[in-house]
Amino acid sequence: MLLIRNAAVWPMKDGTRFDHGYVLCDGGRIRETGLGDGLTGSAASGVHRILDAQGGVVMPGLIDAHCHLGVFADGGGVEGDDGNEETDPITPHLRSVDAIHHEDRCFREAAAAGVTSVMTGPGSANVLGGQFTFLKTVGRDVDAMALKAPAAMKAAFGENPKKNYGPRHAAPATRMATAALLRETLFKAERYAKEIAASEAGGASGGKRPDFDMKLEALLPVMAREIPLKIHAHRADDLLTAMRICEEFGLRYTLEHATEGYRIVDAILAAMEGKGRRSTLEGVVVGPLLLDRSKPELRNSDLRNPGLLAAAGIPVALMTDHPCVPIQHLLVGAAVSVREGMDEEAALRAVTIHAARVCGVADRVGSIEPGKDADLVVFTGHPLDYRTKVRFTVVDGVVVHGA
Repeated sequence: MLLIRNAAVWPMKDGTRFDHGYVLCDGGRIRETGLGDGLTGSAASGVHRILDAQGGVVMPGLIDAHCHLGVFADGGGVEGDDGNEETDPITPHLRSVDAIHHEDRCFREAAAAGVTSVMTGPGSANVLGGQFTFLKTVGRDVDAMALKAPAAMKAAFGENPKKNYGPRHAAPATRMATAALLRETLFKAERYAKEIAASEAGGASGGKRPDFDMKLEALLPVMAREIPLKIHAHRADDLLTAMRICEEFGLRYTLEHATEGYRIVDAILAAMEGKGRRSTLEGVVVGPLLLDRSKPELRNSDLRNPGLLAAAGIPVALMTDHPCVPIQHLLVGAAVSVREGMDEEAALRAVTIHAARVCGVADRVGSIEPGKDADLVVFTGHPLDYRTKVRFTVVDGVVVHGA
């Protein structure tokens, strides 16, 4: 067992904090946490390693809810650029597990910064880009690191699909075409699922199973609401179009980037509440925050956006969009959000438990609770102070940084 003691423990569970506490890990899971030094209980005799936090803060491992870690490899150029299959706007059958370079040095940098898990996957060049994977930042290979695959299906609205295909005189060249291509594909997937169900029902109501279609097969978990659409959208109108289409098909979804989310807080809040709706908005992932207004649809970006959304009661997660912002700067985005008005607790939840919930893995990570994965980060001081460093990072009960 591993014991972290002499710590200020911030579980990110219900607002409870222990000024002088401990966390006990056993077999890769969190066994208990509480006040005191953890050396007086019945489990103390089984402790094989003790980490002294020296009064620093212990939090659950940080989570980047949207990035492209390992998919756009660091310093790899074309050789490491595997995030967008720019030959077809509809590629839901692509799996990020087949593109992630687990030996990208940025995984080590993430762990050293206390980022213990990420949601990573395709970019936004296509209307449907493929499947995202939720994985730990430490492990033998992608299969060992993956916690959930597929974890989401990437969709993109706005500028990126247009500028990729329009100059080739191919669709989509307009926002209308982006929406039409997505609708067409979802209609096909819906029909495909119904035909499969009818063929499996047997009897007089049964029919012939449709011809196998890899793209539509990949969309079956989306149509069955097993995984969400992870929707890239910046402008308010693109966000509203995404919400409209998801409502038409009764999908689960998340809004990613949501740069102009603060301009339609009422619409997003209504979708979150879900009254009388077929669709389910799981949450909003905001960012990256540390960028200039590098393209037209970012002209209305505002650093107050995360705080304004969170203040309205909308669960917000933060992203780096790595490599747009290097993943080790995830907490810098949280700190900037607090400076611009976001509640400190909400900002820390945005990179822990809220990120876990948006990614559909809150049963495993995101808070310090008995039974959850022992993914922890020990800071030398306040996590949002730029002078603070990571003293230890623990993944699945193993010290992976600061040993």
